[in-house]
Amino acid sequence: MKAVIQRVSHASVSVDNNIISSINNGLLVLLGITENDTKDDIDWLSKKVLNLRIFNDENDVMNKSLIAIDGELIIVSQFTLLASTKKGNRPSYIKAAKTDVAIPLYNQFISVTEKEFGKKVGTGIFGADMKINLLNDGPVTIVIDTENKI
Repeated sequence: MKAVIQRVSHASVSVDNNIISSINNGLLVLLGITENDTKDDIDWLSKKVLNLRIFNDENDVMNKSLIAIDGELIIVSQFTLLASTKKGNRPSYIKAAKTDVAIPLYNQFISVTEKEFGKKVGTGIFGADMKINLLNDGPVTIVIDTENKI
């Protein structure tokens, strides 16, 4: 599993010009899922996202988590995060999980995160042509790959 985590002042996801999720102060997480991802990856990454200390404290030091600031969260599936660009100029997505594997893992990641977070999170629509509007705060962008968790 690979996640691009962006600290945002606001973000929204639209499909067919309809906003389906929007947040203010919080995180936008773009999530790539591989065929090899497991429940352990979901649990580890969910905790990592919620507890990353990337929000400023009263001294303007990044020392607070999403949970600590009572922020908001959007999770959007994005298979292109797993692109291989080693050969030629056309990316290969062979590492990305097929739909029958990816959808259940995406939904499970959302469920685990909501349970750990204690509130509903915004989402995209798996496989849809989504438009994401965001104001990256900082900018702060973190990339985490569960292959590197140990």
